[in-house]
Amino acid sequence: MRRRTEAQASNREPVNAGRKDPDQSVHSQAEGRVSYGSVLMTIGKCLLLLVFIPPFLNYASLQREGQMLLPKDGQIVDVGLGQKMHLLCKGQGQPVVILDAPTGMSSDVWVHVQESVAVLTKVCTFDRMGLGFSKRLLPNETTGTEKVWGMSTTGRMVDDLHRLLQAAEIATPFILVGSELGALNGRFYSHIHDAQVSDLVLIDPIPEDAFEDDQWTDYWYGKLLPSLQARQFSAATGLSRMLIILGVIEPTVKGENVSEEVVQRQKYLLSNPAHQSSAVDEHYFLNESASQVKDITKFKPLSSRTSVSVITGDSFDQDIPEHLNQMVAELQKKFLEESYPSANHVHIKGADRRMIYKKPSAISQHLRKLVNRRQAKQQSE
Repeated sequence: MRRRTEAQASNREPVNAGRKDPDQSVHSQAEGRVSYGSVLMTIGKCLLLLVFIPPFLNYASLQREGQMLLPKDGQIVDVGLGQKMHLLCKGQGQPVVILDAPTGMSSDVWVHVQESVAVLTKVCTFDRMGLGFSKRLLPNETTGTEKVWGMSTTGRMVDDLHRLLQAAEIATPFILVGSELGALNGRFYSHIHDAQVSDLVLIDPIPEDAFEDDQWTDYWYGKLLPSLQARQFSAATGLSRMLIILGVIEPTVKGENVSEEVVQRQKYLLSNPAHQSSAVDEHYFLNESASQVKDITKFKPLSSRTSVSVITGDSFDQDIPEHLNQMVAELQKKFLEESYPSANHVHIKGADRRMIYKKPSAISQHLRKLVNRRQAKQQSE
């Protein structure tokens, strides 16, 4: 009887050995769930770091760079109405040359032209409100000019420029030079304040009728503007700074003759969401700016005392389709014949709208001729 019991017990042992302890199975499953949860938590933390750390570091860097990279000779001018604008003047003498940058760009694009012409006379560049070092007012602040001119339109920019030149006590009459949007601003300013402008120089001016063409409007608002909005988002998230470090994004003005200070300043602006936001606004409201200029030229013709020069290249923009370049050229010819029939036309071979920093010597040469002519006239009087 005893042997039988022992045999039965020994027969049951393998069966029991093959079975899993329910407690052990539950414990093993719990460990698996904990391990899987830990992995998810780690991934979540990494994603949070990727989302929040780059913008925070970018903001901290912008605060430091904003003070360090302000041009040494530049000044922040109080233009009234709670606004301050950045003005950089080099050289001495008269007539003063005022340079207004292309759409959405800071005054650094004029670095070569300014240095070249400043050996003859005083040359001033400035940042339009919201661009570069001219900080735009907060949304809840107002200057009162919004009742007349919308934000980031030519009328508003001309009003800002007029107050800037008065506050800085810039001698008149001066030579006013503008490229693209700067050309629209120059036209508007010259028609309103004609006694202050001796010479108006338009570089690749955007025709006011361009936005009446559907193909141009599709390009401007369907392709160009979304790319600028993506750049603004990239700056706001800190991605632009990372791409600059990796060499994916490069400054617009570069080369052996460009100082490291100018290069670093451009990198700062590429990473600055406030600057990029204003650049987007200038492009977005360009059709309204063009409409304002069209109205003002009809309302108040340009004084015969103001000479007009137009500088163009082989095309408006080598990166856009040829039919758009042809359309711009035809409309430029049309508005020049209607508004400035006696304008002096200067053609720069192999150039487009980037000529002010890619072929600056040709522009400088023309401006130096204007300065020499005005200085000779002043001496004879």
